Amino acid sequence: MDAGLLAQYVVIAVAVLVSAAFVAKRQFPNAVRRARVALAIPLVREGKAAWVRRLGRWIAPPASLNDGSCGGCNSCGPTEPRRH
Repeated sequence: MDAGLLAQYVVIAVAVLVSAAFVAKRQFPNAVRRARVALAIPLVREGKAAWVRRLGRWIAPPASLNDGSCGGCNSCGPTEPRRH
């Protein structure tokens, strides 16, 4: 296998992985959040190396505040009050 063909395979593999991650995050946000939490929790425990804990904090999803005003997805902008 020559270098050009290998480079094509690498570029295609990266494109497929990025595309799959985008679709998963867009279509299954709760499952992606649970997976990120499951991956991050073992990494941020006491006794781990500092770089491992930083990696765990980077993987962990941002904290969300479920105030219940719009369903708790936190992806919408400011909400307007309903007018009757």
